[in-house]
Amino acid sequence: MNWLELVGWAGSALLVWSLLQTRILRLRALNLLGCLILIGYNGAVHVWPMVGLNVVLAVINVWYLRSMLATRHDAQTYEVVEVGTGDAFLAHTLRVHAADIARFNPDFRWDPAAADRSAFLVVRADEVVGVVVSHAEAGGVAQIDLDYVTPPFRDFTPGEFVYRRSRLFTDRGFRRVVSPRGMVAPYYHRLGFRPEGDAYVLDLPAPA
Repeated sequence: MNWLELVGWAGSALLVWSLLQTRILRLRALNLLGCLILIGYNGAVHVWPMVGLNVVLAVINVWYLRSMLATRHDAQTYEVVEVGTGDAFLAHTLRVHAADIARFNPDFRWDPAAADRSAFLVVRADEVVGVVVSHAEAGGVAQIDLDYVTPPFRDFTPGEFVYRRSRLFTDRGFRRVVSPRGMVAPYYHRLGFRPEGDAYVLDLPAPA
């Protein structure tokens, strides 16, 4: 096996591996890279139908990547819906994703009867992409109990629509938002939070 065949096998393996990804952004990026490698390989060995196929696939991947990156911060694409803590669909969402939630938010314990709790679903069209659950603490503090993003959207930051693009906390008189303690792979530094002890804190502006 020469080096050119190794390139072809590597491109094919990357293409297959991309299809195993649950994160849609990563899937498209890896699939595009695999297509580009196979375009080069098939061009070198003069297999033009496969060149054409991979060119088409590459264009499709570029189109989807451009669309996803252009709308990742778009408030028209993602919407925050407040639901009651006893909402049946919220309970269903938490139950379906319970194992994944425990992986990234190991300290989260759900009690729908707990006082002063709020729950929000981040949705993209009719698809739930995230869940945020919080409760009120003294001093105008909103303590986040759960900040969960579903696997396909984990390369995005849908939580920004709860913390930065909406007035969900400021309109309730909160002055600070504190992230969950013990959360695995927190992303709050990208949303303007500052580290404080073992958590991240966002200072909210006063309501207009």
